[in-house]
Amino acid sequence: MALDEVSKSERKRDATRLQNLGRALTELNATQLAQVRLSDVLAKAITDYHRISTNEARRRQLQFIGKLMREVDATTLETTLERIEGRSARARFERRQIEAWRDRLIAEPVALTEYLAAHHDTDRQELRHHIQRVHKARDTQRQRTAARALFRFLRSSEKGSGQPD
Repeated sequence: MALDEVSKSERKRDATRLQNLGRALTELNATQLAQVRLSDVLAKAITDYHRISTNEARRRQLQFIGKLMREVDATTLETTLERIEGRSARARFERRQIEAWRDRLIAEPVALTEYLAAHHDTDRQELRHHIQRVHKARDTQRQRTAARALFRFLRSSEKGSGQPD
């Protein structure tokens, strides 16, 4: 066997990796999938996968998606998926930043002014509403629910504010 030949086992591992990457793409919702650069054929194959209801046909479609994946840059797709799913270092950093803002907004009244100065496009009234809901919650469960809603609002306003992805 020549040095530049890839073993059959290695080809199988690569095919399985690509098929798993394709499966991960099929599990994304439409908004997340729109963030991924895909060829028209691959995007159609993923859309078709969602329309299929029988298990065997889905399995075959996944194999087809895996075959189409051979023609794309898998490392770029993996990086994009990590970012979308929140597994990348950058996504973890951004999540921690938002959590820190949420905690400051709840604890420190002056933080609201600082946040609004740093994020001009934020809906001020809705932000104040979310903060007030946390403060007015009577029990810890409602406080947690309101704090999660505040986090989701902050995350969506960060995404929509033209911050680089």
